[in-house]
Amino acid sequence: MPDQENPPAGGAAARCAGIGDEAAQDLEGQLGALRALGWHSIELRSIGGTALADLTPQQVHVLADRLRRAGVRAVCLDSRIGNWARPVTTPFDTDLAELDALLAQCELLGCRYVRVMSYPNDGLPPGEWEATVLRRLARLARRAEAAGVTLLHENCAGWAGDDAARMLRLLNEVDSPALRLLFDTGNGVAHGYDAAALLHDILPHVAHVHVKDARRTPHGAAYVLPGDGEARVTDCLRTLLDAGYRGAFSLEPHLAVQPHAGLRADTDAAHLFVAAGQRLAHLLTRLQQPAPAPGAP
Repeated sequence: MPDQENPPAGGAAARCAGIGDEAAQDLEGQLGALRALGWHSIELRSIGGTALADLTPQQVHVLADRLRRAGVRAVCLDSRIGNWARPVTTPFDTDLAELDALLAQCELLGCRYVRVMSYPNDGLPPGEWEATVLRRLARLARRAEAAGVTLLHENCAGWAGDDAARMLRLLNEVDSPALRLLFDTGNGVAHGYDAAALLHDILPHVAHVHVKDARRTPHGAAYVLPGDGEARVTDCLRTLLDAGYRGAFSLEPHLAVQPHAGLRADTDAAHLFVAAGQRLAHLLTRLQQPAPAPGAP
């Protein structure tokens, strides 16, 4: 497994992070949820309902100062590049501008990961869709590499979102140390594939992990506490730990917040986030306990 720069070590709390806006829209609420869990790592997606790349430089300086004073580090910045709202026909300049903004933020925040996806199709022939995705991500990765930042492709929306062979082809074609994979435990339930099986195929290339769980319903995915659904979260965590994964386990519970569905944090979001975080920490603690010696009572 790849080593993350300055990877977390120690107990479950040291391995855990959370996507802050799943707990609250405002930064103080996001930090409060982390404090309640005893965590010191955050994944940033939006502040006050504003996407990171749309923050002003002054707002980013305030954010960086507040994180420093709280003793919290940013482990990943979540972009909108290639996501469910930006199909392959989106002007590429939009994504280049977003990446440039986030690369500047990475420098200020001491963060080295930016989450991306691989562009849902929007009427292009399959071959043209593939070629456009590969060309765009190669350009983005070169730009990130020059800044010392790594792009993390998530198993979510886009050309390589649910297909291990395509993910591996993407990595091979782009051929850059600045492109790795982000594995989300729960996306398979939402998108109709076996994420635990996919993990086995991409395992050596996983540099960051999102944790969520869900059950399938006639109306789509119903999100639940980690371990209570059909995503085989415990199996995925065990697979990662057994393989020597050293990065963060970043909570994205979707219990109150689902950006793709237009659901934002409400008064219950922090409570649900903390409950999901406690469950994640419990699962990790249990998995990291040494096995009993043979013959032990």
